Amino acid sequence: MELNQSMVKYRIVELLAGAVKQAQEKGLLPPAEVPEITLERPQLAEHGDYASSLPLKLARGAGTAPLPLAEAIVGLLPASREIERAWAAPPGFINFSLSPVWLAGQVEAILELGDRFGSIDLGRGTGLQLEFVSVNPTGPLHVGHGRGAVLGSTLARVLAAAGYQVATEYYVNDAGTQIETFHRSLFARYQQALGREAAVPNDGYVGAYLVDLARHMVQEHGDRFLSMPPEEATPALGRLGMEGMLAEIRADLELLGVTFDLWFSESSLYREGQYQMVTQLLRQGGFVEEREGAQWFTSTALGESKDNVLVRSTGAPTYFASDIAYHYNKFVERGFERVINIWGADHQGHISRMKAAVAALGVSPERLTVIISQMVTLRRGEEMVRVSKRSGDIITLRELMDEVGPDVCRFFFLTRSADAQMDFDLELAKKQSEENPVYYIQYAHTRMAGILRHAQERGVDLEAGDVSLLTHPTEQALLRKLVLLPE
Repeated sequence: MELNQSMVKYRIVELLAGAVKQAQEKGLLPPAEVPEITLERPQLAEHGDYASSLPLKLARGAGTAPLPLAEAIVGLLPASREIERAWAAPPGFINFSLSPVWLAGQVEAILELGDRFGSIDLGRGTGLQLEFVSVNPTGPLHVGHGRGAVLGSTLARVLAAAGYQVATEYYVNDAGTQIETFHRSLFARYQQALGREAAVPNDGYVGAYLVDLARHMVQEHGDRFLSMPPEEATPALGRLGMEGMLAEIRADLELLGVTFDLWFSESSLYREGQYQMVTQLLRQGGFVEEREGAQWFTSTALGESKDNVLVRSTGAPTYFASDIAYHYNKFVERGFERVINIWGADHQGHISRMKAAVAALGVSPERLTVIISQMVTLRRGEEMVRVSKRSGDIITLRELMDEVGPDVCRFFFLTRSADAQMDFDLELAKKQSEENPVYYIQYAHTRMAGILRHAQERGVDLEAGDVSLLTHPTEQALLRKLVLLPE
C-alpha cells in the first residue's frame, strides 16, 4: 500500500474541480474560467479537516447565493475513500472530514515508506543555495548565532525532503576593515601576554576571548612575531588567530548538529576577480557614480530610497560591494536558481538594497529570499541573564550548550517563528517535568521504547497488527497529525 504523496488536499482539489465542471455542464454555473481552488484547515474540529471557500468566489459570476451553490457542488462530489463526509456551511463554504478507515490505513503506508514518508517533489531538483550563520571570524558564536544556525540547518533538511538540491554555505568574512581591526587587536593582546606594553586600538575587540586566544598563540608560537616588523607580524599573527576562531566556530556548530557543504571565503572574490567583474558590470549598466571621492551604487534608479557606497574615498570596498560580488558568484557563476540567506536582526535594512543590486546584475529579485532571525533573550525564570559568569562579557553558544545540551537548544530555537524575538528560559530548559517540552518528548520516547521492548520480550509479532482497530479519538487525532507531514 502506498501513501498518496501528492497529498490528500490535492485529491480534494481534484474532486472539487470535477464537481464544478459537472455543474457547468448541467447549467448550474456559467462556462467561465474557474478561480484557483484552495483549501484551508479549520481551527474548530466541527468544521472538518479541510474547508474551501470556492462557492463564495463563484457566486458573484454565477449570479446566485453562495450557500445553495455550495450545496449543489457537494451533491456532485463523487464518493472517495479519503473523505467520510462533505457538507455545505454558511455563508458558502464546503467542509470535508477525512475517513477514519482511510486514516487508519495510512499507518501501513507510513511504515512501508519509512524515512521517505513526507518527502515530496515540490522542488523538482531545483538548485538552491542556503547561506546562514556567516559570522565574522573575529569572535566566538553567541546565542543569537545559534538560533540562525538551527533555523538554517533545519530548513536545509526540509527543502531537501521537498525535492530541492540544497547546498549549504557559510560565508567567511575574511577581508575588510573588521578583519584588519581584529588583527591589530590580537597583536596588542599577544604583546601583553609576553609582558610588553601595548594598547588595544580604540575601535578594537576587547572581549575576554581575545586574551585567551593571545595566550594560546604564545603557547603555540612563542615570541617569534616580536622579532618581525609590526606591519608583517600583525597580519601574520592575525591570520593564525582567525584560523583559530574559525576552528572554534566550526566545532561549536558541529556540536549543535550543524555542518556546511562549503565555507566560502570573501577574500577569494578579490583574488579570483569576481569583485572586479561585478564593478565593471555595474558601471556598464550605469549603476555606479563617482561622488566626493567615493563610488556609489545608484540604487535609487531601481526604486531604493537612497544610493549606497560601494568604494569608500579611502579606496576600500564596503561590505555591500563584496556582498554584490558574492551574489553574482551564486546566481551567475554557480547558477543557483534560488538563493536563501538567513541574516541577523541587524541586517534588516540590507535586504532591499541587496535585491536592488541583484536586479542590476540582471537577476530577478524574486529568486533571492532573505529570512531575518530575530534576537534571543536569555532568562532564568523571571531574571534576565545579561553577561557570562565565566568571562564577564558575551554569553557564548558553547556556554549555552554546556548548560542545557545541544538537543534542547535546537528544540527551543525552533519553537518560535524566525521573525519573532524569543525568550530562552534556562531554568525551564533544564526542568525534568512536563512543563519542559523537551523533557516531555524524551519521556514519551522512553515510554514507547519500553512498550516495544516488552512486546519483543513477550514474542508479540508487530507485523500482525490490525490498523483497522485504530478508531479511538486520540488515535485518530494522532493520525490526522501524521498525514499532515507531506503538507
